[in-house]
Amino acid sequence: MKIAVIGGAGVRTPLLVNGLTQSDLPVGAIALYDTDRPRLEAIAAVARHFARQASLELSRSPAEAIRGADYVFTSIRVGGIEQRARDEAASLAHGALGQETIGPAGFAMTVRTIPPLLAYAHEVAALAPRAWLINFANPVGPVTQALLTQSRAKVIGICDTPTELFEEVAHVLDVPSAECHFDYFGLNHLGWLREVYYRGEPQLARLWGDHDRLRRVYRAPLFDPEYLSALKLLPTEYVYYYVRTKHAAENIRRAGQTRGEVIARLNEQLFRDLAAPGSDAVGVYERYLAARNSGYMQIESGSAAALPASPWAALTGYDKIALSVVRAIHFNTGAVIPLNVRNNGTLPLEPDDCVEVPCIVNANGAWPAHVPPLPPRIAEFIRRVKDYERLAIEAARARTAQAAVEALAANPLVADRVLAHTLYDALAPLW
Repeated sequence: MKIAVIGGAGVRTPLLVNGLTQSDLPVGAIALYDTDRPRLEAIAAVARHFARQASLELSRSPAEAIRGADYVFTSIRVGGIEQRARDEAASLAHGALGQETIGPAGFAMTVRTIPPLLAYAHEVAALAPRAWLINFANPVGPVTQALLTQSRAKVIGICDTPTELFEEVAHVLDVPSAECHFDYFGLNHLGWLREVYYRGEPQLARLWGDHDRLRRVYRAPLFDPEYLSALKLLPTEYVYYYVRTKHAAENIRRAGQTRGEVIARLNEQLFRDLAAPGSDAVGVYERYLAARNSGYMQIESGSAAALPASPWAALTGYDKIALSVVRAIHFNTGAVIPLNVRNNGTLPLEPDDCVEVPCIVNANGAWPAHVPPLPPRIAEFIRRVKDYERLAIEAARARTAQAAVEALAANPLVADRVLAHTLYDALAPLW
């Protein structure tokens, strides 16, 4: 089995290599390609410590990496983390909350990412037509939709946010997650867990009156227990940006830095440490991951201290989801995994829209499972965000000011045409 990673200089690559090569998959070769060759070589030096018997190859072109691959992972970040930091700062400076996947910063990342990602997808369709393209690249929802609708590649989008929520809830309920069914629905970074079934019995009613346990579902203080008890749903963490927008923006301003700026400094230190003579590459990398993970959602939530890792963190992560998907396809297992796939009537949206729902995964790919009717207010909000995502995809194609302003004005975190024009003027030079 050959695995190709487009965007192989990403900091998750060593984790992905480790997960794939220590599994029961017959991985013989892993080909890494990235436009940033020096950074790719630094990351590959770490990844080789985890590669075991598989050969790790650095490709000079995407075609070289893709040709003959069985699975192609895409994990690109156009402009690097520094570009994310600039997007977030520009959004905040004009009174809008922006994060790499949502708001105006998410829009900027969408229009930058879709064109090169589509070019890679066309190469996959031409050079490895039987390969599965598994997309990590953010914002996963709209960019995966672009790949599904504008290329002939076989595409699945993955994100670890739903499974992290599943694990947190299962541990708070004190039930084994592997024996549970999770009734989950939404879009990427806009999802809700409606129920957890264990041995055929619904479990979430045990939480609605227990505010202490509801607080423990989330690592950061994102949602008030009273809000969750009234909602009777457990949102994924990114819903926080929509329901507590002003609170999140105030916390970021108070901190004097965005998450993108923090990660940019961590990345700079990582590559400086890796380049130091005699450095312990694995130790440097593990310390970097610990520092990065402990700061997740800290700034936005206003947490005074870094957040401790969940005891079950080893069960989640992009690398774990990637491994689960490849195993389910290769071994035809029929595993149920929350993924980003074509809607085809699953939610009250267009058939070609990309949705994030539990899927049955086997040798034929990922097939969305049945989702019961959505709560009307949540369904309307999902439709509103999806309307924006369609416009963002069109803006990435059209590359005109008019299309960009239309998309920004439709974004729920902008929702103002005058502000949309202002944000376009601020962000357009960045893409």
